[in-house]
Amino acid sequence: MAAEIPSESQVLEWMTSLSNWGRWGDDDQRGCLNLIGPHKAKQAAALVQDGVTVSCARPILTEMAADTTHPVLRYMVDSGEGRDTDPPERKLVRRGAAEFIGMVFHGQTITHIDALSHYSWQGKLYNGQPASRITSREGAQTHSIEAAADGIVTRGVLLDITRVRNVDWLPPDQPVMPEDLEAAEELEGVRVEEGDILLVRTGNYRKRLESGPVPNTEPMVACQVACTPWFKDRGVAMLGTDTSNDVRPSHYATITAPLHTMCLVTLGIWLIDNCNLEDLAQACVQRNRYEFMLSLGPLKLRNVTGSPVNPIAIF
Repeated sequence: MAAEIPSESQVLEWMTSLSNWGRWGDDDQRGCLNLIGPHKAKQAAALVQDGVTVSCARPILTEMAADTTHPVLRYMVDSGEGRDTDPPERKLVRRGAAEFIGMVFHGQTITHIDALSHYSWQGKLYNGQPASRITSREGAQTHSIEAAADGIVTRGVLLDITRVRNVDWLPPDQPVMPEDLEAAEELEGVRVEEGDILLVRTGNYRKRLESGPVPNTEPMVACQVACTPWFKDRGVAMLGTDTSNDVRPSHYATITAPLHTMCLVTLGIWLIDNCNLEDLAQACVQRNRYEFMLSLGPLKLRNVTGSPVNPIAIF
């Protein structure tokens, strides 16, 4: 396992040596979600003791902010305004309020799942499918979010790196390394196992709440790509953090998003970007327990590269 930031040549070598292409068949669309079977749902259900649920999603806001690349659009189709003064015939047909919502959920603001169609490397998606199968007209004709349409239920594990480092939040120049993950396991008395969803807290969403949104061109902390051999060794099915899941700047000249590329393309590990892990961290501290049932229900979107999501931890 890498104990320091790996070289660019090492990362490029991992793209071959760590590959899961063909592991679950040439036509596989699910990648490491194949590690989550009925046994993982049963294991997760056994962790439920008091029935308390905790959302791991950020609120979706329609206001413009510094870290919003594309603002969420809200158009009210109808509202409650004027209901008290409408004529009787209008009141008969005007009873509900409704809106149109439009969003680009990829980015660093909205909590969302990255499907395996979201990233490619040298013209190839996970499992060797051509990136050209993601078209402007038909969308994701392979590796769409539809591969997770039945929902995802498994054991979740929170590794809170701020506790390991004894800080409120990690600075951009100190990414999460494999030794941080193992130190968090030891501190929390938990171990990441095959088929788990790993949630990594850096404290940077707390920083955003306290200091204001961070411009999307500013440096960003996350798990360094050095963690990817560790992810494969432990059998991580999905990775989620409280940032957009890639160190910025990337440390490399030709790989702008190494963690996204290694996870989505090489390993087939699905990503959850921009989690809110603040309430979850408090719930774990209160119980001195960092494992829980985690449930995700992505939208059944046809030929789409991901989905906004509200991950629910159940204790």
